[in-house]
Amino acid sequence: MTGTTDARGSGAASARVGMFAPFDLLERGEETATSFLAQAGEAGIDHVCCGDHVSFAGTGFDGLLQATALALLHPTLPVYTGVYLLPLRHPVLVARQLADISRLAPGRLVFGVGVGGEDRHEVAICGVDPATRGLRMNECLTVLRQLLTGKPVTFHGEFFDLDEAVIAPAPADPIPIIIGGRSDVAIRRAGKLGDGWLGIWNSPRRFADAVEMAAHEAARTARPDPPARHGMQVWCGLADSKETARACLAPAMQAFYQLPFERFERYCPYGTADDVAGFLAPYLDAGCTEFNLIPQSPDHDQAMAGTAAVKRLLART
Repeated sequence: MTGTTDARGSGAASARVGMFAPFDLLERGEETATSFLAQAGEAGIDHVCCGDHVSFAGTGFDGLLQATALALLHPTLPVYTGVYLLPLRHPVLVARQLADISRLAPGRLVFGVGVGGEDRHEVAICGVDPATRGLRMNECLTVLRQLLTGKPVTFHGEFFDLDEAVIAPAPADPIPIIIGGRSDVAIRRAGKLGDGWLGIWNSPRRFADAVEMAAHEAARTARPDPPARHGMQVWCGLADSKETARACLAPAMQAFYQLPFERFERYCPYGTADDVAGFLAPYLDAGCTEFNLIPQSPDHDQAMAGTAAVKRLLART
């Protein structure tokens, strides 16, 4: 990627569309989870996503544990963490987990990471000062990228101190590291240390500006491999009408974030697959190469069918 001209309008046919699995999928048993993933693969969905929390208002489910379980229940479907709270963990331990997942499911993990922030208490109880999350993230990413080469790493920073650390064997296939966050700092971090940026609650214009900002930061730091894999994480309602779709989406988001739906509504499409695809299409011209949908529907079959329909419609845009 040499700038926004190359990234924008890259072609809707190349856009990947994935979806979050139901948050309780793995708790429903192996047979149910395997059936869901098989159905997703047959529908042409490009990847499944999972979140990560240690203790979000007391609850959570480790993202890399989920990703491993999902990957082992389907032979080919990629899994995308969106997003793993990397600053809450030690990068050497995370590097070991990533290397092991790569051995179990080669080339099928997309490692989306973020600093979190909705629940500062979650950060604090992990022994991390919430004010240092960004700085810790920078060190974590720097160390992690080096460790994933399989070569000895010596690093002396503010938060981590390593001498000749080795994680072997290194992943045979590179693991894409996608950096989430709405702030300019997060976008520049993606330009410097990521393989792409993952946005949420952004307009197409803001997305285009972010793609340009990430490219500028990559050029400023003379990266030989500037980021080009930019995505959007999108809550959406998929049903036979806008009214039904909103009735599914609004309460789900309010329950999750403990905030009124109106705070998010302008960034959250709902309606038929045509409605949602129409909302997402401008992001393709802004440089978006993939979408992680969090679909809310009357039932899971309709959510999956709607996601697959959105993918087909975007490919025709």
